[in-house]
Amino acid sequence: MTQTTDHGSSYAPAPVLVQGGSRVALAACLVRGATAAGLGLGALTVLVMAMWISSPYPDSGPDGALHVAAALWLLAHGTELVRTDTLYGGPAPVGVVPLLLVLVPAWLTHRAARDGLLPDTAGTRPRPSPWGALCAVSAGYLLVAGVTIGYAAGGPFAVDPLSAVLHVPLVTVLAAAAGVWTASGRPTGPLPQWLPEAVRVRLARTRVAVALRAGAAGALVLLGGGALLVASSLVWHADATQDSFLHLSDVWSGRLAVLLLGIALVPNAAVWGAAYGLGPGFALGTAATATPAGVLGDPAMPPFPLVAAIPPQGPGTPLNWASLALPVVAAGVIAWFTAARAAPVRGESARGVRETALTALLGAACCGGLTALMAAVSGGPLGTHRLAEFGPVWWLTGAAAFVWAAVIGVPGALGVRAWRARVWPVRLWPVPVWRVRGVDAEPGPVPSPAPAATSATGSGAAPARVAGPASVTVADGGARTDAFDALDALDALDAASEPYDYVPLGAWVERKDAGPLAGRGSGGKPEPRAGSEPGSDSPPGPRSGAEADAVPGGGKPWAAPPSPWPESPGGGSADSASGGT
Repeated sequence: MTQTTDHGSSYAPAPVLVQGGSRVALAACLVRGATAAGLGLGALTVLVMAMWISSPYPDSGPDGALHVAAALWLLAHGTELVRTDTLYGGPAPVGVVPLLLVLVPAWLTHRAARDGLLPDTAGTRPRPSPWGALCAVSAGYLLVAGVTIGYAAGGPFAVDPLSAVLHVPLVTVLAAAAGVWTASGRPTGPLPQWLPEAVRVRLARTRVAVALRAGAAGALVLLGGGALLVASSLVWHADATQDSFLHLSDVWSGRLAVLLLGIALVPNAAVWGAAYGLGPGFALGTAATATPAGVLGDPAMPPFPLVAAIPPQGPGTPLNWASLALPVVAAGVIAWFTAARAAPVRGESARGVRETALTALLGAACCGGLTALMAAVSGGPLGTHRLAEFGPVWWLTGAAAFVWAAVIGVPGALGVRAWRARVWPVRLWPVPVWRVRGVDAEPGPVPSPAPAATSATGSGAAPARVAGPASVTVADGGARTDAFDALDALDALDAASEPYDYVPLGAWVERKDAGPLAGRGSGGKPEPRAGSEPGSDSPPGPRSGAEADAVPGGGKPWAAPPSPWPESPGGGSADSASGGT
C-alpha cells in the first residue's frame, strides 16, 4: 500500500520546515504572490469593465477601460498617476490615494504570505522559512506589478515610474511581512539581533509598550472623531451634497461610480476631519485653508459630494470651534491608558511621577507620529496650479497632535494616577453598630453580656469568654476588609463585653525584684491560702484587704492566678496533684 491509497493509519509526520533549499515550497510561494496580484487586478478590471459596458456614452473602447483598471490598481498601492487629457492640454498629477482601496491588495498579499507558511491538514507539505516565504511572495507579486506598470504607462491615466518604484514594493513587502508575522503566531519578542543593544534595551522597557498602546488609542480616537465630524457636516449640508451628487452624472452607472469613489475616500475624509479638529485644518488648493477659525483664502473646490460638506467661506462659528473638543478627548484617552498601568488598582503601589509623565510624553509622541503618517498618505495633488496641494499638511498635523496630547495628556495622566492610587485619610464619621454586625435595620438596644458561668461547686465564678466573629460582614452581604471598619467592630465588641482588668504600672516596675513564680510554671507547689485546708478541693473563702494584697511565698501582685485548666502529667501544678484522685 502506498501513502496515496493507505488511509487506515492515523500516523501523520511532522511538517518539514525547509530553511531555504526547497524549490517546491519557494515556487509555491512565488505562485501565491502572483495569484494575489492577479486577483486584485482582476477584481478592479471586472468592476471597471462593468461600468464601461453599462455607460450609454463611453469615451473610449475596451482598451481604454483596461488601462483605467490597471491605473486604479496601481493607484491603490500609492502610485501617483498623471492625467494627460485635460482642458488646458497639459498633464495633471493625481496623487490623492483612496485609502479604502489600499485594503484590497494589502489583504490579498497578507493572505498569500500567511497561507504559504501554514501547514496542510496532513502535515506532509514542506514549508519554506519565514524569510524565504517573504521574499518569494513579494517577488511573485512584483512580477505582475512590473508588467502592469509597463501596460498602464500609455493610457489616459499614465503612471509615474518613480512613484511606482517607490510605493508598490513598499506596500507589497509590508503586507507580506504582516502575513509572515501572523503565520508565526504574532510573536512580540525577542527583538532581532541586528539592532544595537542600547536600542533593544530601550524598546524592551514597559514604558515603550504602554506608550505605543496609548498613542495608538489616541490616534484611533482622532480618526473616529474626524469621521464623526465629516458625517455631521454631510448631514448639515445635505442639500449641497445631494445637488453635487445628482449633477455629476445623469445615468445610474455614473452615479454608482461616484458613490463607490466617495466610499473609497471615506478614510481620507476622516483624516481631514481630524486635521480640522486639531486646528491646522487642510488645504483646499494653494491659496485656501479650512480651519475651525473659518475657510481662509480662495478655495478651489471641485464638484464632489465630500467636498460639498466643507463649511462655506467666512469666519468660523461656535459650532466650528466646538470641533476642538476632539483633541481634548484624544489626550484624555492617552492619559487614561497611561495611568492604567501606572496605578493598576486603587491603593496598590503605583509607579513614580517621573515615570508616568515620561510614559505619557512618549504616548503623545507616538500619537503625533501616527497622525502625521495618516495625514501624509491621505492627501496629495489633484492638478498643477491651484490644486497642486489638497489635503492636510502632514508635519503641521502631527505637531498639533503632539502638542495637544502633551499639554493635556501628561497632567491628565498624573491626575488619574493620583486618583487611582489614592489612600483615604482617617475616617471622620463612625460606622453604626448595625452596619458592622450585618443587620440592615434601625439600631436597637445592645444585648447584655451573658451571665458568668459558675463552677461545679457554685461558690466561685469564672469569666465568660466572648466569642467575636472572625470576619466583619456588612448589610449588603459582602465582607468589609477596610481597616477602619475592623477597628469599629472591635470597639463595638469591647463595649458589649465585660470590663477588662489591667495590670497596674507599678507591678511591672517591681518585676525585677520578684521571686520565682508561684503555682503553675514555677516548678513547685503553691502554698495553701488562708482559710482552706491542705489537700482540700474546696475553693478558698473571701479574703480581707491585707490578705488580698499579699501573695504567699513572697510573690508580688503581678503573679498570674492559677489556671482552671488541668496540667499535663508531670507539670507539677496544684490542680493535678490534688485532683488526680
